[in-house]
Amino acid sequence: MVITRTPLRISFFGGGTDFPEFFSQNGGAVVSSTINRYSHQIVSEFPSRLFDYAIRVSYSKGELVKDVKDIQHPVIRACLQHCGFSRDVELHYAADLPSFTGLGSSSSFTVGLLHALHAFRGERVLPSQLANEAVHIEREVLKECVGLQDQYAAAFGGFNFIEFSGTAEPKVSHISISMGNLELLQQHILLIFTKIKRKAVEIEQSKNLKNTQQHKALIKMRDLAYTSVKIFEARGKLDIHELGKLLEEGWSLKKSLSPLVSNLEIDRLYDIAKQHGAIAGKLLGAGGGGFLMLLAPPETHAQLAKAFRGHYVLHVELGTPGSEVIFDRRMYSKKHAKLK
Repeated sequence: MVITRTPLRISFFGGGTDFPEFFSQNGGAVVSSTINRYSHQIVSEFPSRLFDYAIRVSYSKGELVKDVKDIQHPVIRACLQHCGFSRDVELHYAADLPSFTGLGSSSSFTVGLLHALHAFRGERVLPSQLANEAVHIEREVLKECVGLQDQYAAAFGGFNFIEFSGTAEPKVSHISISMGNLELLQQHILLIFTKIKRKAVEIEQSKNLKNTQQHKALIKMRDLAYTSVKIFEARGKLDIHELGKLLEEGWSLKKSLSPLVSNLEIDRLYDIAKQHGAIAGKLLGAGGGGFLMLLAPPETHAQLAKAFRGHYVLHVELGTPGSEVIFDRRMYSKKHAKLK
């Protein structure tokens, strides 16, 4: 048995510039951080000779199939085929938070599953390989309209500046923020669930990345990512209000990409947040629903939570590790044998 733990993420700046349709000509840049919320994948051997099926899969529903090609879940089917599994395997998935909420859960799922399957075969893989394979599965095998930032965030982990250009592999750089400023940033972040779930692919498909006006907006969003790094890495105390101005500008630009990014309910929630002390905020992920990230002084969090009574309110830690194997029965057996 192998268990992997793969983080979710929040994206501060540059989301949308991580699509090859844009960055191949213009370059892209994203600032994001993994958080202390995870997806877990469990892979174990399945004794098919004792059953009338060969693969058992459990996620939001269960599947019992005789052949990998019969699996309904597209990502599970594609990952098993990619890693050379055809039978005698059992998969279980558990998540800290639901899918379709803007936290990169889809790519966290893909990265974590690939990591678990490789580990189950006794293979060690680098974060770059995990990210590249996840991109291949999502974009090339399944033909999904997704960017590249989530796969790299999930695989590498940390608080990062990710640059995209041409056909080169994305460059992941750790943001040199002081521990004091990282703690200050964490204290100011509050996530509010809008109670709206949506599929990111549907939102992304509504954006015409070949449109000149959208390119102008995306170029500005890319540049905000570069500007934000200077704020995060500046000496002295983190300028929360300057950061808030960038978030406000980024949210405005993001809404200009598609009428599906926001709606009346989301705008209403955002206005409530501003009225109760939030400095700035944005919807996480593609838009249309999910979690609203607020930048708000810690002393306002209680009144914000009260204002959003009935909504799930979440505090997070930033910069958590990327996908990890947290249990491998073979390694455990070896350690146990040494202790005897």
